[in-house]
Amino acid sequence: MRDRQDRTRRALLEREAELAAVDHALTELCGSDPGDPSGTRTGGVIAFAGPGGLGKTALLGEMRRRAAHRGCTVMSARGGEHEQGAAFHVVRQLFQPVLATTGEEEHRRILGSWYDIVAPAVGLVVSGSGGAPDPQGVRDGLDWLVTRFAVEHAPVVMILDDVHWADPESLDWLLRFAARAVDLPLLLAVGYRPEDLTADAVAVRGITERQGSRPHVLAPLTPAGVGRIVRDVLGEEADEAFCRECWAVTGGNPFEVVELTAKVRDRDLKPQTVNLGALRELVAAAKDSGLGDRLTRLGTAAVRLAWAVAVLGIEATPSLTANVAGLSETETAEQVARLADARILAPPRQGARGAQPLEFLHPLIATAVYQAIPGALRVAMHGQAATVVLAAGLGSAAAGRHLLEMHPEGDSWVVRHLREAAREYLRAGAPDAGRRCLARALREPPAPEERAAVLYELGCSAQLTEPSVTVNHLRAALEEPDLGSDLREAITYRLAQAYGHSGRMEEAAQVVAAEVPRATSARTRLRMQAEQFMWSMFRADEKESPARSRRLARLADHLTGRGMAERYLLGLRAWDAMTRGEPAATALHYAEEALGDGLSWTDDDWGFEVPILVALIFLHCDQPGRAETLFNTGIAECERKGWRGSHLAFGITLLGYARLRRGALVEAEELAREGMRIADLVGSSTPAHWTAVGTLIETLISRGRIREAQEFAAGHGGEILPQAVLCPDVPTVRGELLLASNLHGEARQQLADVGRRMDGRGMRNPVWCPWQLHMAQALALTDPRQAAEVADDAVRRARQFGTHSAIGRALHSAAAVAQGSERIKLLAEAVSHLERSPSAYDLAVALVDHGAALRRVGLPQEAGDRLYRGLEGAVQCGADTLASRARDELSAAGLRPMQLRVDHTSPLTSQEQAVAERAAEGWPDDRIGEEMGLAEREVARLLSGVYRKVGTDRGGLATLLGTPRPDRPPHPLPGD
Repeated sequence: MRDRQDRTRRALLEREAELAAVDHALTELCGSDPGDPSGTRTGGVIAFAGPGGLGKTALLGEMRRRAAHRGCTVMSARGGEHEQGAAFHVVRQLFQPVLATTGEEEHRRILGSWYDIVAPAVGLVVSGSGGAPDPQGVRDGLDWLVTRFAVEHAPVVMILDDVHWADPESLDWLLRFAARAVDLPLLLAVGYRPEDLTADAVAVRGITERQGSRPHVLAPLTPAGVGRIVRDVLGEEADEAFCRECWAVTGGNPFEVVELTAKVRDRDLKPQTVNLGALRELVAAAKDSGLGDRLTRLGTAAVRLAWAVAVLGIEATPSLTANVAGLSETETAEQVARLADARILAPPRQGARGAQPLEFLHPLIATAVYQAIPGALRVAMHGQAATVVLAAGLGSAAAGRHLLEMHPEGDSWVVRHLREAAREYLRAGAPDAGRRCLARALREPPAPEERAAVLYELGCSAQLTEPSVTVNHLRAALEEPDLGSDLREAITYRLAQAYGHSGRMEEAAQVVAAEVPRATSARTRLRMQAEQFMWSMFRADEKESPARSRRLARLADHLTGRGMAERYLLGLRAWDAMTRGEPAATALHYAEEALGDGLSWTDDDWGFEVPILVALIFLHCDQPGRAETLFNTGIAECERKGWRGSHLAFGITLLGYARLRRGALVEAEELAREGMRIADLVGSSTPAHWTAVGTLIETLISRGRIREAQEFAAGHGGEILPQAVLCPDVPTVRGELLLASNLHGEARQQLADVGRRMDGRGMRNPVWCPWQLHMAQALALTDPRQAAEVADDAVRRARQFGTHSAIGRALHSAAAVAQGSERIKLLAEAVSHLERSPSAYDLAVALVDHGAALRRVGLPQEAGDRLYRGLEGAVQCGADTLASRARDELSAAGLRPMQLRVDHTSPLTSQEQAVAERAAEGWPDDRIGEEMGLAEREVARLLSGVYRKVGTDRGGLATLLGTPRPDRPPHPLPGD
């Protein structure tokens, strides 16, 4: 123990600046007055960089000691050179000591609703029935866990050593989380070797720079510092020439200096000038085979034990090490002591609970010992380690990193455990680690009858995060001979999904169509038909759409909705009816039959496409509340399962689209941007990405921010659209933007192309694709007669569909190209329909246009009523440009744009009142939710309803409700 303290003290020579930085960071974290828990606390990141042996570990150890002395909660972990392939290796080191002393009940309390998502990543055993979260879901869960832990156990110091060897999954989380440390009572301390940073880890350099500082780069010791170590070990009689030579041959590396002085002491070499030659010989011998010789002199048992520790790494508990080395427990204890005395292993930690892993004195020694193991023997030892780890019950994932090191030999046992390791990694949200195991299982190789299953699992491992990479593996699996029917069906469905989620709808439809003749049962055939219909309907360039619609209609007439395949077909029939413009009642009938008691978004056997289509049907049939409920349910299901990729991106974006259709433009913009952020984490140019692009552009147009919409659209103009039907239809949105930019010629050309495509496919519903409404305005200046014809046809189609929003928008479009009394008549009818619709923004536009038309024919009183109502609607929707236009029209009519009136006909509910009062006091949404037991998204929804009813925003609530607004919330969150 004393020897370790001496080595630490020597390693901290000439580290005054770094220790001062440590003390400053701890003071910022803990507050200048330890007795004042309410003092200001600031977290952040502090990093130490330098080559191996310069004392990073010793510095972080001293930081641990000082943090504990100040009363901090300390968590620590370190990367391992041979553990980089073990997903969440570093994360588990951080949390397992926290979780090891408690049972499942406490684990569930700590992890809360994130338990099923995060538990496998932190090393807890969970039931195998749970799904596989995607990496973003696990990262979000770890963020939540660390945030909660930091608040409950503040102040917290998290120490991560040898980050250059951290596994990719832990490192990915760390790099994203580090920026949040400054907002928490948490200090993140990292140490790394810049020269050993992997391509994945190179971003570590920037984590402190984002905080406005730089890593502390450790410098070698000066000659004076080396002389101090030499004299501490060898005595004050060491002369200056000898000390300076020690500095020269070690380069001032503290670890090498300590090791060299120990060797000099062991050889009983006098530290005098006359022995400089012997010193140089000692250094040369040490560089050639010093460690190897030292280890060999300890005997065969010590060598085997050291090799076993190097192979096992973090799993090198005494019992496992003994098994790998082939030693008894007594022999192991003896050799551990000898290796510690020889400065190869670190002395066992005093007072540590449980079987602590054996560690080398320094990572440089660990690397040297591992590399010294003969190649064939090292492979054999990894095989033995895999067997021992499995026998100890540590799981296939723990054994997986050893199996990856073995040579392929066609061993079914290896294949079995690599497949199981992949399942464990997928369950932990580490698909890349799972793919590595499955790719290695293919090289073993598996038995011929097992190869297709391995290829299938390999393809599925990237389904949620990288659908495009799954295609080759699944195609190869489908080409395997003698596939069982169940596996062949599963491969077909997944391959179609992989094509579809990559925007390759034609190929998705073709792969299912090719398998229909192979169907072995009526159930399978019906499922295949459902898949074929779905992917065909999603094709943007489908050539036989009318014929496909007729076949689907005939099939749906005979379905009862008894099985999932029938319900999916009924959902597709509902969608087809809606897009073709059949009466809304028809579409709603089939949608209700398809919905039944609910449709899951995360069912492993069924896709989420039809559940989304059913929700959109309710939206387009003037039931946005029903649609939003379905979207919120789907979003919650994805979040609960840890699916934070394209499924969640679609859900959030389409919830924003529903808000857009209702006129809640501010919320629509926020949701579209969030949906796009998530979609782009999965990959750009996917259907999820383009759905967000279209929704955001349309929202910006509605808010009157045309220049911003133009710039945003220009940033995505060069990207290739997927071969998919999108909602909203992006080419139509582009035409709308051209029209709003007064580029009428370009708008006509764009919209004409859309019209040919939509009419060719029989998609004639102006609610689903309003190209005619925009085309009429684009033609108005150059060809008024044709403009009127296009608008009249849109009105006819809207009346056939039959919803008030469809008819109202079409009549408004017809009014825009009409003249005189006909224009006023059409606007009045449009307002009448839109008043009975949920389309608040469309109503506000129609009211302002109707008021402006009435003003121009000399009816100021009637005009004022329409304009005031339009102004209120525009402000409540967040349509700033429309509100400005309404005020201008009121001024032109000689009327004052008065303060908005509160709608007393729609009083606040008790829940809305409580939310409004807290918002008026300045409480943030998350604090309101915590106080009232509501999800943050539900708080936002309630506040949106409040703003619509009272005609103001958050800033005006205090005045409206008579509530004084303090500078800060009365009940701040812990750590604020």
